[in-house]
Amino acid sequence: MGKHILLLGAPGAGKGTQSKRLASEFDLEHVTTGDALRANKDMDISDMDFEYDTPREYMESGDLVPDDVVNEIVKTALQEADGYVLDGYPRNIEQAEYLTEITDLDAVLYLDVSEEELVERLTGRRVCDDCGANYHVEFAPPEEDGVCDECGGELIQRDDDTEETVRERLTVYHKNTEPVVNHYRDEGVLVEIDGEQTPDGVFDDVAEVVEDA
Repeated sequence: MGKHILLLGAPGAGKGTQSKRLASEFDLEHVTTGDALRANKDMDISDMDFEYDTPREYMESGDLVPDDVVNEIVKTALQEADGYVLDGYPRNIEQAEYLTEITDLDAVLYLDVSEEELVERLTGRRVCDDCGANYHVEFAPPEEDGVCDECGGELIQRDDDTEETVRERLTVYHKNTEPVVNHYRDEGVLVEIDGEQTPDGVFDDVAEVVEDA
């Protein structure tokens, strides 16, 4: 039976990077809300009495998929996985309580990164306008400033990576998702990891916790 791991952290904390490495190292499914939604976008939810009959209709209309629908999709994804690293869920206390009902967690890890470091990481991201390759002005710069190593395309800063937008995203995170971190901390199951180390340093600490779980 594979391990059940929950990885928490703010946008820019490195959840995606560490989740992928954990999934590979321990032969686990990497379950994210976005991937689960995309994989189940045609799920029939007509019996749930919502405005739309499939998640796809919410996604294509630009509306938020209701929590109850997200919950069902995550439940399906976890049931189909022998073991998993869950990344991007739960986003609020209600989802955290639902998660407790549907699965048992072996470890809950929180990547602790200061707000200023998060802002620096997120605002420094640059994306190729042609092929979509990702860079960072400090941590992973291209060989030639403003030019993609892969295809020679122009590197741009996405609208959601400007400082104003990043700080707004972090405000939403603090309001909605930080209570989830406190929930697991109050339960005495939260393991806090220094997320400002090198990616390898963070992974060493995370992997040690998972091995002992």
